[in-house]
Parts: sequence; structure tokens; C-alpha cells
Amino acid sequence: SVIRAAILIQNWYRLTVARLEMKRRYSLSIFQSIEYAEEQDQLQLSNFFTFMLDHCTHPDSVSHIFTSPSVYQVVDEGLSLIEFEKKISVPDSYYGPRLSFPLTVKDANALLHAFRNEQLLHARYVLQLLSETRRVLKEMPNITRLSTSYTKEITVCGDLHGNLDDLLLIFYKNGLPSEQNRYVFNGDFVDRGQNSMEILIILFAFLLIYPNDFRLNRGNHEDYIMNLRYGFTKEVSKKYKDHGKQILGLLQDVFSWLPLATIIDSKVLILHGGISDSTDLDFLNTLERNKVRAHIHVGIVLFSLKKLTMEMLDEVSSFARVCNLQILDILWSDPRSQNGCTPNKCRGGGCYFGPDVTAKLFKKYNLKMLIRSHEFKPEGYEISHGGKVITIFSASNYYEEGSNRGAYIKLNPELNPRFVQYRVSKSTRRQNLRERVGTIESSALKSLRETIYAHRAELTSAFAKYDLNGTGKISVNDWAAAMESVLQLDLPWRMLRSQLAQTNPDGDIDFMSCFYDLKIGQPVKEVQPALVETLCRYRKDLEIIFNIIDKDHSGFISLEEFRQTWKLFASHLGIDVHDEALDKLVLSIDYNKDGHIDFNEFLEAFHVVHRLEKKAN
Repeated sequence: SVIRAAILIQNWYRLTVARLEMKRRYSLSIFQSIEYAEEQDQLQLSNFFTFMLDHCTHPDSVSHIFTSPSVYQVVDEGLSLIEFEKKISVPDSYYGPRLSFPLTVKDANALLHAFRNEQLLHARYVLQLLSETRRVLKEMPNITRLSTSYTKEITVCGDLHGNLDDLLLIFYKNGLPSEQNRYVFNGDFVDRGQNSMEILIILFAFLLIYPNDFRLNRGNHEDYIMNLRYGFTKEVSKKYKDHGKQILGLLQDVFSWLPLATIIDSKVLILHGGISDSTDLDFLNTLERNKVRAHIHVGIVLFSLKKLTMEMLDEVSSFARVCNLQILDILWSDPRSQNGCTPNKCRGGGCYFGPDVTAKLFKKYNLKMLIRSHEFKPEGYEISHGGKVITIFSASNYYEEGSNRGAYIKLNPELNPRFVQYRVSKSTRRQNLRERVGTIESSALKSLRETIYAHRAELTSAFAKYDLNGTGKISVNDWAAAMESVLQLDLPWRMLRSQLAQTNPDGDIDFMSCFYDLKIGQPVKEVQPALVETLCRYRKDLEIIFNIIDKDHSGFISLEEFRQTWKLFASHLGIDVHDEALDKLVLSIDYNKDGHIDFNEFLEAFHVVHRLEKKAN
């Protein structure tokens, strides 16, 4: 009987763990599907810029997106460190690090200490650091090289996405960079997290101290339009109110000079995204990488532009030469187990590359291993293509506390990879597995409900096609089909139905119950519901568009610019918006009646509110 009881307990435990693992997996699938859907929105946005150039009555207001060297304040390349000192004073009340150039390890340690204590580096030192970083990066080739022969191991780190605690933990576990402790950081240093600026400052400082032993590759997020959507631009503007435009302008230039790849011992290729069946390392090594300034999707759009002035044509032709599929592939592609090379429809850019594509590239360039990042992995890393391709992802807790481990790779002279995993813990009490999965699931479902509500009109229409008798109820299969047809997230909808909608005793789903617990925070009550829902759904796109139209970065645009842009955007998406509704909206948001609106404040008001949360507050 004791043995029987032990077996029952063991079976119960295994079943419990299996259920928790299932919940964890579908929660992570929700997060990743929504993330990739947002990346597709970037492509939609880029297509809109083309539409805008073709239909805008004032094309000059948007053409600068494609032709201007910087959408921010340009910092003169000839501006010396001493001139920054003359132009920007540091007050006596500033207690943060005071950098002197050339930097030393002492400066790097001062920065680490300051950032651990949540101090800011003064804008003068930031600009000096970025200026020096640009100078050093400009001397580097597109594909840099490192050798293990001078050191025991080289450490390769993946995406950090603004998570400073992960970087500090890596340095704590693995040691600070030095001539004997070499590092490669493989892109996506910024966006999403709260401390992208601090991460860049630390990485750039070590690059200046050890330019021969420390490598930085460009990721798809080292890009100013990505930064507008995913948070880095706001972070810089908030932390550096007086000099934010200068810093962003210089950062845009620094990003354009980041190398595209690193090769270790002529055998290990390290780049951010992946490869395709047309990847040409010789070509990548010769192009003018600093000309690849605009977001890569905008590069694709430029190929289809029809209305161009002669001045723009020269810019576009040179831009097209560098912004071809080569750049797209190395920044955006993902490996797959199936052979072949197919378009990456989930992300909207790059490709899926199979083992045969990897083998072909390895044979051509005599390579042994490809290390890439770009893709969330629950364990922080993943091995694919028979051990030839390794994905490394260094941002732990990426989606939510406990959602994943971070990892880095140690490569020895034999080029055998060793993986080190970790997870930063912000809570003082260690969560058990059930609590951790519960937190992840709750956060994932919250994000999914917001996505569902933002598509309310389309979903209601899709549900109605199955509800022929107007009962408000449809079968589970029909509900799942409608959800996927509209949202296209490739999720297990039948499994999720109990979390998202109410089911009747007969098994049918009350489809409007998907929207019961949410509403849109709406500052203007008179505006028609369809317009409110559209503003909510496309809030991030509109924010980027208005930021780009706002050339002086004042945060304000004229009512006429708002009206014209919104009508173009609605027309591009096929949204029917009545002129009276739009006029009512425009007049109601000009709060002080000066003919201009604070568009960031306005758009921030149109977001999904969880009714239960609001009551709890």
C-alpha cells in the first residue's frame, strides 16, 4: 500500500508538472505571436510611408524620412571633446561620474557603480562618449575578426533589450572585459527594457578601452524607427530633456557605423539574425554600412517608389544598393528545421533558412559554426541544424518575471561552445513553479485580451458570419476559426477559450463575452466608437508617423497636418471615417485652441483599460 501511495503521488506530481508546462508553453506562444505581429505592423507602417509620398499634398513634410542624414539634431563630426566641454557645462551639484578621455578601466568601474545606484551620466559626457565611439567604429570593417589564440575563451552575448541587470550579472559571473577576457555582443542592446541608455554607455566605454578585444554587432533594433515604436527614443528624451535631440542624432549615426558581423578564428560567424541562400560575406564586407540608416522595411519600400524628384532619385539609388536583401537577411532571418529558404512571414522581413542553406554557406566560406541571436528562447539558447547554428538570447525575464533564462556562450580555442544560464531575480522571495507559471500566464492573457479588444469591430463581424440566427452564440470551432482569421496569431484557440470567453452549458460560446472585461480609455466622449477603436489599435503606428512629421520634435503638430495624415492613414487601411467625426475629434483635442495638438498626450489616452484593474485601484 505504501508503494501504491507513492506511485499515486508520483503520477499526480507528473501530471501537475505537465499541466504547468503546457500553460507555460502556450503563454510564451502568446507573447511571441503578439511580438511578431507588432513587427508586421512595422512593415504596414513602411508601406504607408510610400502611400503617403504618393498622396500627400505636401510631400516635403515626409520625404525627409528617406533623404535626410538624420531625423534628429545632427552633431558635427568635427566637434571635439574640448568643444563639448565649452558648449555644455557640468554643474557642481552633479555627483555622477566625471569622465576624462581616453577612458580607463577606472572610468568604466565608475559608470558601473553609478548605474547600479540608478544615477545618470551627464549629457556632456554622453555626447563625448558617443562622439569617440563613432570615431572608433568608423575605423572598423563591416565584418570584424577575433582570435582565441591570444586568450583562453571568448564570450558571446545575445539580445539585452535594455535589461541592465542582465549585463551586470554577466559581468559579475564572467568577469569584466579585458585583453584576456574578450566579448562579442550580438546586437539588440536597446528597446523594451528601461535601461537601454546605460547599457549602451557601458558597452561603448569598454569598446573605447579595449577596441581590439571587444566587439559589438548591429541588431535590427539599432534603428531609429524601431526605437520610436519600442521605447528607446522615449527613454532618451525622458532622461535627457535638454540634450535629448543631440544624443538621439548622434546615436543614429553611431548605430549606422556598428559592424554587421564578427568572425572568430575564421571558423565561427556571429551575426544578429541569420542568413539566406544569397548571403554573400564578400559583398557585406564591401558595402557602405553607414548608409543603411533607415529602418530596413523602409528600404524595401523605397524600391517601389514611383514619385521621386531627381534629387531623391540619387539618394534612393545609392540607398537601394546597400538596403538590399543582404542586409535584410542578416538582421531579420530565423533558422528552421526544414530545408530551403522562404520569406519570413511572421516578422515581415528576412527569411527562414534551413540546414541546406547553412551547409552551403559553410562550404563556400569554410565555416564551422553560426552564432546568432534575435529570437527569444525559454532556456536562453537553442542548438539547431545539427549543432551548426546556435541561437543565444541574453535577456532573462524577457516577457515577464520568470518567463525565461538568459544565457551566454563561452568559446574555447577548440571552438567548443559552453553555455552559461542565469535568471535575474527581482523579488526577495523565490517563487515556486506554480506561482511563476501563474504570473507568466496572467500577463500573457492580459496582452492577448488587449489585442483582441483592439480588433473588436473585425472580430464582431467575423463572429456574425457564423451566427446566422443572431443568437450571439457560435460553436467552439467557429469561434476559433473566426479568431484566427482576424488575428492570425497561430494560437491554440480551443485550449484558450475558457480563459477568453464564456461558454454556455450546451458548449457554444457567447462571442461578445470576449470584450466584457475591457474598454478603451477615451478622452473625447462624442467621438464615434469606430474611430476610437481604430485610434486604439493603430496608436503606436500613428505615434511614429506624427513623430516623423514633427520635424522640430516639439511634440506638437498642426491640426491640418493631423487631419490630413489621419485621412491618408485611414484611406490606406481602407477604414471608413466620416469627415464630420474627424472634424469633431480634431476640434475637441485642440484644448487651448491654438491650432496645434500635443499628439503624444492625445494618443496615450486611447488605450485598452482592464475594468477589473480599474476597480481594484
